[in-house]
Amino acid sequence: MITLLEHKFFLSEIIGRKVYLKTDQIGRLDDLVIVETGKLPEVSYFVVTRSFGYPSLLLPWDKLTLISNTEIVFDVNAPPHDYERAPPEGSILLRAHILDKKILDMDDHEVEIVYDISLHFQAGKLYVSEVDFSRRRLLRRMGLKKLANWISERQQETNVSWLYVQPLPEHIGAFKGHVKLNVLKESISDIHPVDLADILEELEGDQRLAVFKELETEHASDTLEEVEPRVQRELIHAIEKQRAAQLIDAMSPGQAADILAALPTSEADELLLLMDKDNATKVQKIIDQHDENILLFSTQQFIKMPESTSVEEVMTNFRVVARDMDVIMYVYVADEQGVLKGVVDFRELLAAETGQLLGEIMTDKIITLNQDDTLRNAVAMFVRYGFRAIPVTDENNVLLAVVSFRDIRGIKPRLD
Repeated sequence: MITLLEHKFFLSEIIGRKVYLKTDQIGRLDDLVIVETGKLPEVSYFVVTRSFGYPSLLLPWDKLTLISNTEIVFDVNAPPHDYERAPPEGSILLRAHILDKKILDMDDHEVEIVYDISLHFQAGKLYVSEVDFSRRRLLRRMGLKKLANWISERQQETNVSWLYVQPLPEHIGAFKGHVKLNVLKESISDIHPVDLADILEELEGDQRLAVFKELETEHASDTLEEVEPRVQRELIHAIEKQRAAQLIDAMSPGQAADILAALPTSEADELLLLMDKDNATKVQKIIDQHDENILLFSTQQFIKMPESTSVEEVMTNFRVVARDMDVIMYVYVADEQGVLKGVVDFRELLAAETGQLLGEIMTDKIITLNQDDTLRNAVAMFVRYGFRAIPVTDENNVLLAVVSFRDIRGIKPRLD
């Protein structure tokens, strides 16, 4: 009799769970072996790793008695060494052969990456039902559950039934290839650049670059505009210069100048030479403007709230409050006189407890621009700190306006 507390779960959620032979903990789940028995493959073995250099165990499905939220139990009376063997030749291992592999469509175009695998328990068998390439599954694997939940509310489901997965090689061995689907790339929805920018900012460098390289030119260009300056610099440094120039060329002159303003002068000059000459001339004219007062490029459409406001109140009313705002990635905390007390990043709101107050989670060490600063001062500050927006205050620290990085017409400070 097999007991499963859940009839549907993801591979990433059970990998690493403790494994018991009756009441004795023997190791942790490392992988699942599947066999193609019909339209949906079924799990046939569990690969269990053990500590202290002991060989891995291969435990059969028919010995399983329980899968709970924390443990997996097998009804095994024989000593563990009876199960010290490798998976049968030609076996397909979900974690080793499928997870984190690229998905190809029927025309061999790279589509997505398998970030997780959905499993269903039915009629006494555990079947593989779907491959999931949603970024929220990747974020959940990274421990960013709140961000993953927020993203999931704003995008469509991005998974594909195993029915569309073409058979893997018969002699799979140490499979280094890709998963291939019988679907067209056009049937898979793209993530909006704003949401994708949030995801990229959370990823490590190699993961970020891998995701970014998968994007089509227009999507990549739009996404590059949305990420913070620090990430913009990292991505441009990491990709080929010709590709970077192509992405910047696809932007408006003002947006292109913003990007180039965040780069060292030598690198920006190199990219300008690779761009369309007419576009490069327009961008250079914008860059050459440098003495305008920063208030000309600022906005008063930003979110400002007192310290006593709760996180729950902000999140409940966020859609209404943010509707007509130009800057929504930060909440600025000010007193009744308008004196700036702190700032809260929207991502910090997502991670906070609903009962907490803004005064408890705000950052009170604030970088600000002075009302007499120029556009050049602002660009230099964006480059130095990597913020997406900077508040403008007077000599009494009264909040006057906010400058968004994407809205300023970039000036190229001398960083060399």
